[in-house]
Amino acid sequence: AKGQKLVKTIPADVTTTAARDWTVAGTSVPKVNGRDFVTGKHQYTTDMRREGMLYGRIVRPSALEAKLVSSDTKAAEAMPGVVVVRDGDFIGVTAPDRETAFRAEKAIAVHWQAPGQPGNDELFAYLKKHAVDGRARPVGSIAGGMAVADKKLSQTYNIAYIAHAPLEPRAAVAEWNDGKLTVWTGTQRPFGVRSELAEAFHIPEEKIRVIVPDTGSGYGGKHTGECAIEAARLARASGKPVKLVWTREEEFNWAYFRPAGVIEVNSGVKNDGTVTAWEFHNYNSGGSGIQVKYDFPNQDIQFHNSNSPLRQGSYRALAATANHFAREVHMDELAQLVNFDTLQFRLKNIKDARLKAVLEAAADKFGWSSKKTEGRGRGIACGFEKGSYIATAAEVSVDAKTGRVKIERVVESFECGAIVNQLHLHNQVEGAVVQAIGGALFESIQFKNGQILNGKFSQYRLPRFSDMPVIDIVLLDRKDLPSAGAGETPIVGLAPAISNAIFDLTRVRIRSLPLAPDGIVNRG
Repeated sequence: AKGQKLVKTIPADVTTTAARDWTVAGTSVPKVNGRDFVTGKHQYTTDMRREGMLYGRIVRPSALEAKLVSSDTKAAEAMPGVVVVRDGDFIGVTAPDRETAFRAEKAIAVHWQAPGQPGNDELFAYLKKHAVDGRARPVGSIAGGMAVADKKLSQTYNIAYIAHAPLEPRAAVAEWNDGKLTVWTGTQRPFGVRSELAEAFHIPEEKIRVIVPDTGSGYGGKHTGECAIEAARLARASGKPVKLVWTREEEFNWAYFRPAGVIEVNSGVKNDGTVTAWEFHNYNSGGSGIQVKYDFPNQDIQFHNSNSPLRQGSYRALAATANHFAREVHMDELAQLVNFDTLQFRLKNIKDARLKAVLEAAADKFGWSSKKTEGRGRGIACGFEKGSYIATAAEVSVDAKTGRVKIERVVESFECGAIVNQLHLHNQVEGAVVQAIGGALFESIQFKNGQILNGKFSQYRLPRFSDMPVIDIVLLDRKDLPSAGAGETPIVGLAPAISNAIFDLTRVRIRSLPLAPDGIVNRG
């Protein structure tokens, strides 16, 4: 722009081209510079170099909420080129190279004091105990719906904390010039990071520039600016640009997690398959995707905030995964209660044409009406979030001797209005299914007294190539509807479909995520 302000007023009566008349949108245009991403040529924050740049490290507390009692920095300060930065409980170092920075960090003797904190064993009781009242917007009457029900069902569903585990840990390069700050960092929220920097250093936002190189995955985990603030603190103290890259252990231990949760569902159903009452309480995990698209005449759906023992925040699809898991497993349980096929039970309680369309599309592609494969279980789930509709059908096997779960096949149908780029949409949906495997089967943060117990890739189980099922994606292109986002909603259907498939095969009903933390189903 060469310093020019490029300003144009957009008239209020501008019309957009109808989807049926698109010529570029609606086609699978290849990604620009896609080859550079595959070959490693593309540059990220971790690849950056600035003239005179130093490398930073932070001395981390012994546990969450720990307070610094004492420190001895003499050994680190004696190292050539090392600067130690101390500010309250914050201790960091800068050095001419990465290896020296690591050595300096380890040379600092610190004593921390940490309060006793809850662990996995107490988690769900703790969340329920520390919850506050939700905001109720009831529809109809739960008491009236229960009164006309032939059968009633009350169940509780638990959701574990899970980590984002991005390929690129948090990274930032910070540089001060004449009281102005420039930070390069991988973030999903640059303006939010700028505000955090302004608050941290008590300077106007106009003096801060946040530049975002492409980010090596985020999944909702890179909204906050802690790494940027740390790099800027080190850069200001040393008077030179500083690069700070978190280690994998730091990413697991000090980033925030997808919230854990407890979900309680009370429902009533008639013998003809009509759901008459739906009472749903989510404690802590969040309100996204909590509302239903089923035709339930009597509803009371509430989200209750709680005091989380671990740091928590956004994760791909937010709480929609938790809420869909509880809802769609409970729907399966209701279907079983009144002896209905789970697909037909759902269809009986759906009036929304778009939800019905994705459900029928998935069932048709899956071959739901055909005979089941011997030794396989099958399950189905559907839902709605962020303007998009999803249905997932899954087939699993369970080794008769070991109880090991294997997802054999997944069919996912997805509708987000008019499709802009079919190939990219297909990749988004398929990628969401792959990521969902971890949270469904085995991802879970283990913790005790403010310490993460499985904070390494060697200890935290993620999906592997050997876990991959056959995946079929069915995309419904609705050119008569506005396009909606597709990056999050496709992840929500797998966990309930897998849980329902495991029950179909083993008659073991699992109401907690992950379903098989050791890869094994406990047959009781």
